[in-house]
This record gives sequence, C-alpha cells and structure tokens, in this order.
Amino acid sequence: MEKEILIIKNITEEGPGLLEVLLNELDIVYQVADLHQGHSFPSVENYGAIVLLGGTDSANDENEKMKNELSRIREAIAGNIPYLGICLGLQLLVKAAGGQVVKSQTKEIGFIGPDGNRFSVDLTDEGKKDPLFNGLDHSFNVFHLHGETVELTKDCTLLAIGNLCHNQIVRVGTNAYGIQCHFELTPEMFEIWINEDTDLLKLDKEDLRLQFETIKTKYTQVGRQLFLNFIKIAGF
Repeated sequence: MEKEILIIKNITEEGPGLLEVLLNELDIVYQVADLHQGHSFPSVENYGAIVLLGGTDSANDENEKMKNELSRIREAIAGNIPYLGICLGLQLLVKAAGGQVVKSQTKEIGFIGPDGNRFSVDLTDEGKKDPLFNGLDHSFNVFHLHGETVELTKDCTLLAIGNLCHNQIVRVGTNAYGIQCHFELTPEMFEIWINEDTDLLKLDKEDLRLQFETIKTKYTQVGRQLFLNFIKIAGF
C-alpha cells in the first residue's frame, strides 16, 4: 500500500496551505492530525514523510504534548523518514536533535522588520547545494511569525540565514528539514491569521494586505517549488 504524508497541526488555523494545494493537485495521499482539536500524533513508522506545522506553543514547554512531539520527531530522524518542520516545527526538530530553543533577540512578525527592510533569507553554501532549493534563487522574501530561535549542534546543517534572526533553515541528517519562516500562506490563510493572531492584530491590516499583495506572486512560486522539492526528496 502506498505510504501517506502525515501533516501535524499544532493549532487549527495554521494549516498546510500551499502544500495542501500541491498535494491535491498531484493526487498524493495525506493525513492531517490537528493536535489542538485533540487528535493524536500517531507513530511515524508507517508514513512516507512527516510535516509539522507552527503554533503558539514553545518547544521548551514541559507538557505531554511537547514531549510526545519531540519523541515522534526523534523516531522520524532515527528511521530516516523525510521530515519538514515549519516555524515551531523547526524549533522542535533542532531540540530533538540536541540543539537549544531560545528567545530571539528580534521578534520577527509579518513582512518587514524593525529595521524597515523586508524579511528575507539567503542560502548558505550548503543551502545552494541542497535539493530542497532546486530551481530557486539564492535569496527570497519571506513572512515571519515567531519570537524564539534555535541554537544548532554539529549534527545540524545551516542552509539559510536571515539578517536579524540568523538561523533560518536547517537540515538534520540527509532529509529532515526545518524552516523558521512561512512559505505556506495562501490568501485565505493570510486573512484568517491577520484577524486572529495576537501579534498580527497589533499591526495595520491594510498595510499587511498591501505587503502581501506586493510579493504574493513570487512568494507563491517559491513556496510551491520548495514544497515540490521536498515531495521529491521524500520519494513521492
């Protein structure tokens, strides 16, 4: 039987977005477990890939939910199961691999940083060689929604950096990836986020909409290509 992709949601409104659109277009079977709705995080051994999305938790929370997520990620790493973590999913990956999750010196929210520049990430030399970025430029604008960052160990390979929050995209082993920024936003998701997220509610909605509209075409192209690359790495 063909293996499925397991998608884990930490809060209901942070869904797979562009990734889900792509999976449906490609007729790839996937299962979504919403931990916020009380779904369980199943054993990963029977899945072809794991995608773990963002949320309001901290990877440092000492509760059963976080302990279980860390355990499942370690199972994926040990089993060489392709993994993609976004935002909290990156932080949990790095912690599961022995790194640290710490408060970021700069809380990155939205499209533009406190320095007035658009948030962007730049690939490292390792990132330029990694198949996750096949067909992509070496620098691209991103959307952020986080207040914590990661400190890496020698088992983590840094693939992309930011000008404010340095460690942006990381690989553990050969096929476990973590992305601090968000590439998955659809216009529908964006509207939900700017109307519900406490940090985004502090910003001007019309300004956020204008910023998204300005980069939306390129942003969507980058997100789709990155997710397509991960799907290929996972063997689908």
